[in-house]
Amino acid sequence: MSTKNFDLIAFDWDGTLFDSTQIIVRCIQAAVGDMGGTVPSDKEAAYVIGLGLMQALAHAAPDVPPEKYAALGDRYRHHYAAHYDDLSLFDGVLDMLADLKARGHLLAVATGKSRRGLDQTLESSELRGMFAASRTADETAGKPDPRMLHELMDELDVPAHRVLMIGDTTHDLQMAVNARCASVGVGYGAHEHVTFEGLHALHVAHSVKELHHWLTHNA
Repeated sequence: MSTKNFDLIAFDWDGTLFDSTQIIVRCIQAAVGDMGGTVPSDKEAAYVIGLGLMQALAHAAPDVPPEKYAALGDRYRHHYAAHYDDLSLFDGVLDMLADLKARGHLLAVATGKSRRGLDQTLESSELRGMFAASRTADETAGKPDPRMLHELMDELDVPAHRVLMIGDTTHDLQMAVNARCASVGVGYGAHEHVTFEGLHALHVAHSVKELHHWLTHNA
């Protein structure tokens, strides 16, 4: 009999494993400004992190007309590319993932990034082979729709009660609720931990070290 509580641990990417929140906020703000929209506040820009790119930009720039969304997306990608070399995994993430994998957990990524963006990051971060599967917002439904998690469950043949979703936004935790699986929030990413209230997270970790410790003893 398995001694694990969860067979599959699915991670959000930006703000959970990857230290990219502040750069994404600045890139959203710059893109909206480029298109003549009202530049969102830091809090407003951070709120949309985790959503699919176009969904996020449309929410962050309500006064930019839909016919300009493609150009808005291009400006965001332009600014993000300029900062790509400034991005990195949070300290301790590689050790945590390696430890979880060694203990027999299946690891997956469920992210609002594009497939191209995630694959590029996985290659550059030397994480290729760490994850058993992944889903991105441009190849399935975006968060908080549960389809991303459902597809991972189906691919890896893991039932919902054996799945743990870990993320830094209410979109991640609501997706877990919608998929009927457990979740853990992290309070060091895009959304303030107080916004997780009512979303049934088993725990909220305020550092990667704390997250690793909790997973070691509870996952």
